[in-house]
Amino acid sequence: MRWSKYFIPTLREDPADAEVVSHKLLLRAGVVRQLSAGIYSYLPLGQRIALKVMQILREEMNRIGGQEFYLPALHPAEIWQESGRWGAIGDDMFRLKDRKGADMCLGMTHEEVFTSIARNEIRSYKQLPQVWYQIQIKFRDEPRPKSGLMRLRTFIMKDAYTFDVDREGLDRAFLDQREAYQRIFTRCGIDFSIVEASSGAMGGSESSEFVAKTPAGEDLIASCANCGYAANVEKATSRLPKVEDEAGPDAPEEFPTPGVRTIEDLTTFPGGAAANRQIKSLVYIATLNDKPHPVLALIRGDHQLHEVKFADSLGATAFRPAHPEEIRELLGAGAGSLGGMRAKDKAHAAHQSLVIIADLGLKGRRNMTTGANKDDHHIRGVDVERDIEVDQWADLRTVNSGEACPRCDTGTLEVYKAMEVGHIFKLGTKYSEAMGATVLTEEGKPVPIIMGSYGIGVERIISAAVEQNYDADGIIWPKSIAPFDVIVTVTNMKDEKLREAGEKLYEDLTHAGLDVLLDDRDERAGVKFKDADLIGIPFRITIGKKIGDGVIELLDRKTKKSEDVKLDDIVGKLKEI
Repeated sequence: MRWSKYFIPTLREDPADAEVVSHKLLLRAGVVRQLSAGIYSYLPLGQRIALKVMQILREEMNRIGGQEFYLPALHPAEIWQESGRWGAIGDDMFRLKDRKGADMCLGMTHEEVFTSIARNEIRSYKQLPQVWYQIQIKFRDEPRPKSGLMRLRTFIMKDAYTFDVDREGLDRAFLDQREAYQRIFTRCGIDFSIVEASSGAMGGSESSEFVAKTPAGEDLIASCANCGYAANVEKATSRLPKVEDEAGPDAPEEFPTPGVRTIEDLTTFPGGAAANRQIKSLVYIATLNDKPHPVLALIRGDHQLHEVKFADSLGATAFRPAHPEEIRELLGAGAGSLGGMRAKDKAHAAHQSLVIIADLGLKGRRNMTTGANKDDHHIRGVDVERDIEVDQWADLRTVNSGEACPRCDTGTLEVYKAMEVGHIFKLGTKYSEAMGATVLTEEGKPVPIIMGSYGIGVERIISAAVEQNYDADGIIWPKSIAPFDVIVTVTNMKDEKLREAGEKLYEDLTHAGLDVLLDDRDERAGVKFKDADLIGIPFRITIGKKIGDGVIELLDRKTKKSEDVKLDDIVGKLKEI
């Protein structure tokens, strides 16, 4: 490919609205252009990169027996209603009506469509296992699209699905996919970790998230260098030091706390309590069994509630913080004076049913202080298990760096930023039971198909590759997904000898099976060098003054080391490296 004929609109300066490194460099290198918020076009360089990523995905999926499908992006509402996700998924789904008034949506993922095919076509255990996958555009009405290709409204995903007759088959399929994902990310040049994570709206019994460490990441990962424990903070736990509580009064005591509205206020109030001896009380409205319910979440005063843990523990399909007027109607007080004691009585008097969920860090605690559900009043001497009617105990707390590892005796957790690049789920029978996808066993008994779901975002791989491979001059593409293997830079196109040498080398390298970009532009050498560094081709061959001696310069973009190579030897050398 000749640069003079190729469309590579590079930019000298960072775009004003680009924040993270990958967003800046993908725009500057002419890889993508933004059409609208969260919607991007691949330019020719970007398309070459995406196709190389997708080829790696195909090769590794095919290696474990995957069969490629291509399913519609436009779905009828009925199959999503069958699975229960039409109502469970909120505004993230693009919904529309066709000209006949039928409800439709743009697919965020394809569990329902694949399950529908399996339901209609698979009858016997003899037809299992099956490994199906596709590489397709997905849609998500992302409320805050940002960071370039990292958070999009339309994106390319490789989504795979496995179908088995029993749990043992699912375990084998899950392991196959896990190993395939490790090969995929390694081949794409991504430095990744596998961490425990929430299954979220996907559901199922187990999931593993593949993440790439980067300051631009939106996920927080807790890991232990001592034993290798790693989990997204939406799933991570830690060991807390044991707290020895004083006996306190024989019974809870109410006391006035005028002006106290926060945990911090009560720590400095005369007769108050340290934050770790307070109970933080938070009211939410959660959708449980398709109906909204008020929920009171209790957590230690010096801890932070993790809302994903909260929702997962309850099995809530949606939730939101309660409004001030809802809180007052429910418990008779404002947010600064709430507590679990007699909270259910208060709710009952308001003709409401209240669910109380408490963090495990409060279990066994006594002589605690909490709000009295009466403005400007608190209660001290609270024994949590004795005095509060807790419906459910769960891990609700957000872990922090420096806390003790939950798996080993000596390790401590480090919390760092990362971006998700892939996620695999053991779905079990969530979709097959809801949609009636069954097979007959060897004994002739109908059983629901056991499913798994496995996703990788193409744009996430591209973004992660840039976030982890760049320098002050531009992108450094991993060789496997670089748009070209080598760029041949002719320093002076007006010099006939240089030009002819460049043309011949371009032909020789192309015939040798390499992807070659010939920079044949009538530009200064410095401009060409800067552009070559910016777009990140792994190797640059410079044809300059030494060509008279049959010598060219070979530059490794990653190491920035250059060497003189005989023109006759360059094809063989590039094929070796």
